[in-house]
Amino acid sequence: MTITKLADELIHVLLDAHPITASLLGIRDREDLLTDYSEAGESAVAGRLETIRARAEAADPAQLTADDRIARAVILQQADAELAAIAARGVEYTVADSFFSAAVGTLSRLSMIGIAEQSHAEGYLDRLSGLPALLSTLTERHRAGIAAGRTPVRRLAGLAVEHFSRYLGAPEADPLRRPGLDSGIDTAAFVARRDRLLNEVVYPGVARYRDTVAAEICPSGRADDQAGLCWLPDGEVYYARLVRSHTTTGRSPQELHSTGLEVLARLAEEYAAIGARVFGTSDVGEILSRLRTDPAMRWRDGDELLSAARAAVERAEQVAPHWFGRLPSQGCVVEAVPATDGPGAPVAYYMQPAMDGSRPGVYFANTYDAQKRDRYSAEAIAFHEAVPGHHFQLTIAQELTELPLLRRLASITAFNEGWGLYAERLADEMELYSDDVAKLGMLSEDSLRACRLVVDTGLHAKGWSRQQAVDFMLAHTATPEVEIVSEVDRYISSPGQALAYMVGRLEIQRIRASAEAALGNRFDVRAFHDVVLGNGQLPMGALDEVVRTWAAR
Repeated sequence: MTITKLADELIHVLLDAHPITASLLGIRDREDLLTDYSEAGESAVAGRLETIRARAEAADPAQLTADDRIARAVILQQADAELAAIAARGVEYTVADSFFSAAVGTLSRLSMIGIAEQSHAEGYLDRLSGLPALLSTLTERHRAGIAAGRTPVRRLAGLAVEHFSRYLGAPEADPLRRPGLDSGIDTAAFVARRDRLLNEVVYPGVARYRDTVAAEICPSGRADDQAGLCWLPDGEVYYARLVRSHTTTGRSPQELHSTGLEVLARLAEEYAAIGARVFGTSDVGEILSRLRTDPAMRWRDGDELLSAARAAVERAEQVAPHWFGRLPSQGCVVEAVPATDGPGAPVAYYMQPAMDGSRPGVYFANTYDAQKRDRYSAEAIAFHEAVPGHHFQLTIAQELTELPLLRRLASITAFNEGWGLYAERLADEMELYSDDVAKLGMLSEDSLRACRLVVDTGLHAKGWSRQQAVDFMLAHTATPEVEIVSEVDRYISSPGQALAYMVGRLEIQRIRASAEAALGNRFDVRAFHDVVLGNGQLPMGALDEVVRTWAAR
């Protein structure tokens, strides 16, 4: 079997395991399916992955073409990442109010699916019918985890209860009631059956799940001072494996912890220079305090926040052709995070377009408690999530039709988030930041990502309490406390994921510096970006090889 066929086999295993993701990507042959979160279901997926991984491992790289070597590296990384997630058994103890929790994530992602034809509508309704069984399976997994000592964090489970109470208390605002319907669909029949399913099937199922979490799961949960994986049986093993899969490097938690502290120290000089111009002081602590406490640094309301995000994206799209030879075929839409998701959602996130055209690429900005959110980092976040960040990276990857589907759709956290963070600094080169306050926001986002290296490893490898993590971030970032609390809960819910941002950014910068040194005045930044984005998401080692080959050629 060729490497390309093996890549095709793997992407279908991954899409079988995550059928809602398939629909969101525009691959519409699994419309009635939901993820099987049962232990037997995950074991079956793991068996298929291990078989594919073994066959890829057996292929001799010396006998492969350059493209096949890249594909083999992606196959190994993607199989390892999915196997690491299954082995960590996170579905048992990740009970929270964010989309990192399986229950919340399923409902949130299901509401984003576009409905372009009658078969999509029928599949959507079938999925609504299947939600109570999915929630029942999650309940059994939570119970099994508790029996084995793999317990959730009590406070986060309580937030999940609150999330579902809000959801059930506002049926008129339910995102599941408002999927986009194209022409050619029997709208009246769809709406009637959808509403009946929500009222008679989905809401009772959600209520049962919520009540069980409140009555059984919360009382068995861990306290905040034992929030990390290291407090669970075999937690250190889980975490080490997740670190490798998210960073695609062999760096240990201690090395990553130290790197975070070193990056924070280096940022002080930049803060001092810009802070002196903005606030008349070069004291980093005072600069951070001013950013966090000055009322002028907050938004008036959610509409103002969204307008600023749209303006930043439009400005970036206008100058992008000077920095990229290959551009995505479609622009980026900016929308607010759905109100019911706002309290548990991050400050912003991006959802890539569906390849069948049923949904555009969307940058979601969180307008919940907008008056408490900072305005200075809004531009950096928009450049990260939208243009020239994830929107460029993910949309361009989908449009690389000459590559195997796996390489167009692979989600490699270090590459994905490393590129997003690289885009924040690239935006400074592109002269996109509107003023020095926005540049301080760029530095603040750098501080946040450096803190992630310290805090994620602190929680999961060193046994830090949740409050230790919050206090460290309050001392070393300008991020508002409302967002720091959400950030720390996110790191608890998704161990290792937050490490990938700064690790990936540092690797991309190192790879670019190496290419610049090799090429001298022949270095073309547009060509460099086209090479980086023109191969889909890659493990950091494979990206290094691709760029070195390009520079040598």
